[in-house]
Amino acid sequence: MLAVVLTTMACQQNKIGYVDSVKLMDGYQEKIDVEARFKTKADAMTKKRDSISQSFQLELQAFQTKAQKMSQKNAQEEYGQLQQRGQFVGQQLQQEEQQLQLTSQAEMDTLVKKVKKEIKDYGKANGYTYILGGGDGGAVLYGEDANDLTETVLKILNDKYKK
Repeated sequence: MLAVVLTTMACQQNKIGYVDSVKLMDGYQEKIDVEARFKTKADAMTKKRDSISQSFQLELQAFQTKAQKMSQKNAQEEYGQLQQRGQFVGQQLQQEEQQLQLTSQAEMDTLVKKVKKEIKDYGKANGYTYILGGGDGGAVLYGEDANDLTETVLKILNDKYKK
């Protein structure tokens, strides 16, 4: 009986809360802004790729017309040069896209670290023993609404971001 009372007292001393990680990140204005900025850059990259592709297709069509009047040797040489240039431009575009993805991922990783730190700081400042992560793939399968800290932490994050 004493063990049950001690266990109950120990459980009562643990202050536990949780945050819905998905909801938290989806509502975090800095994350929304970062995603929008990278979407704009990705859209610009797509337009650039499309424009270069169209230009290259027109150049290829012009070459095909011109090649009919050239010797086979000269046509093959020029076509080879055209192919090489196309591969080079394609590789450059691919490198730019990869760099954009790496930069985007690095910024998102930094945001996740910032959010985790804010949750930790909130927990320490407010006497929590544990703050669990919920949402898709989270550890909380059920939690009382009173223990849901998502909106509180989200407000803190967004207020700090506004400054």
